[in-house]
Amino acid sequence: MSEKKTEIRNFIIENFLFGNANGLKDDTSFLEEGIIDSTGVLELVTFLEETYEIQVDDEELIPENLDSIDNVAAYLERKTA
Repeated sequence: MSEKKTEIRNFIIENFLFGNANGLKDDTSFLEEGIIDSTGVLELVTFLEETYEIQVDDEELIPENLDSIDNVAAYLERKTA
């Protein structure tokens, strides 16, 4: 697992799952599983912007970029390449 995936996973577990990672896979949908709601998406975006010094544009706020650990990691790779 890449360092970014590990950091994203840890953030999700600590902030949304209260330390309980049972069943969380890298491709688990945050929205479908009720892990993150619209407010949570904003928290995730703030984490990404502050941690990786990127700017998440409004048009990038889509599930393809932010709905799973895999999607977030792939999005970060594109943004930081």
